[in-house]
Amino acid sequence: MTVSCCYVSVVKTTDNRTANGSSRDENRPLEDNLENRKPRKRFISRRSFLGKSLAVGAGTIGAGFFINTRTARASGALTPGDAALLRFAAAAEILETDFWGQYNELAGIQDSEVPGGSGNPIYTQAVKALDGDMDQYIHDNTEDEHTHFAFLNAYLESKGAEPVHLNQFRTLPGSTATGSSGKLRLTNLMQLTLDTSWWTRYRARIHNPDLELNFKFPQAVPDLFHGQFTAIPRTDADLQPHKHIQAIANTAGFHFPTIEQGGNSLYPAMAQRATSVEVLRILISIGPTETMHFQTWADKAGNAPPLTDPTNGLTFPDLNSPPFGGETFQTNLIMPEPCAFISPTLPRCSVIRPTETNGIAMGVVKFLTDMGLFIGQSPAFFSFMQQLAQEADAAQRGM
Repeated sequence: MTVSCCYVSVVKTTDNRTANGSSRDENRPLEDNLENRKPRKRFISRRSFLGKSLAVGAGTIGAGFFINTRTARASGALTPGDAALLRFAAAAEILETDFWGQYNELAGIQDSEVPGGSGNPIYTQAVKALDGDMDQYIHDNTEDEHTHFAFLNAYLESKGAEPVHLNQFRTLPGSTATGSSGKLRLTNLMQLTLDTSWWTRYRARIHNPDLELNFKFPQAVPDLFHGQFTAIPRTDADLQPHKHIQAIANTAGFHFPTIEQGGNSLYPAMAQRATSVEVLRILISIGPTETMHFQTWADKAGNAPPLTDPTNGLTFPDLNSPPFGGETFQTNLIMPEPCAFISPTLPRCSVIRPTETNGIAMGVVKFLTDMGLFIGQSPAFFSFMQQLAQEADAAQRGM
């Protein structure tokens, strides 16, 4: 996940917001978090964003970023690097809470812990084809992500550092299907392109992306990597025919582990840059919960019914039968296979991969952008996320 990164300025707003990018109401209950704002008219393409964001080297980060490190350590405050790591993590968790909230409104359990929406029975049943407890798992994953960003922001404030809020970017229209709250969103679940190569990466006994950056792992569901597909019913028209709504549910079933394996790598990669032992503790305590999410969803994705969507040709293959099958695709192999780690001369080891720290935050922004999660977002959103990522990638242990 090593990528170049660049420095950009935060776009200033004129609506009495804090310098961190939004108002201070992100920690309200979930149903109060979404601001009713009109969608912005100016959009930026993913290709344009990535071309600009990866064009400038990391050397442009200012020395002022590190200037108060010694003072911070002496006073018990966070170093600029540690604050940047936690700010990026908080932003990532806010984004996760946004799209998990959309899933919970339609196919989870709506209660006082995770309010919003009223459920969509047809979509819920299609999701439950992967596991009868999917609604409970979606609910709990949603709550987990909310507690992550709420804690991270509260911790930042307790140390005199700026928290992160993204409310000004809640401009995207979501599903209008039965069960949706109809609130504006940060993320787009209706035009996803999913890289499902994590399926074979964790089953590979030889290759590790940290050691072989250019090795291409096979896709579990090739069609998801070569198109744009919705993971939620866009309107009630998507609820029929049966194979169409099941394909939508299957797409969600593969989106869940695809997103969680990103957090699975993000936290140990960022932890290598932490200076404070307490910040290190936070990163290595939240990170394993993402791993628990990932393994749960990786197991459930293997239950996605093989089918072809009659409306668009999206095909979910039988991963246990030719031309798939074998240890590369076998659905019950959900434990990470041992692979090369640190050096190919050392014995193989079962590990999270990748965990390379260089460029990890910009790698995550690129990963989410390539996924289509931000289709329709404003240039200001991309600029803000770039700055958070670039500052996190500039963090150095002991500085």
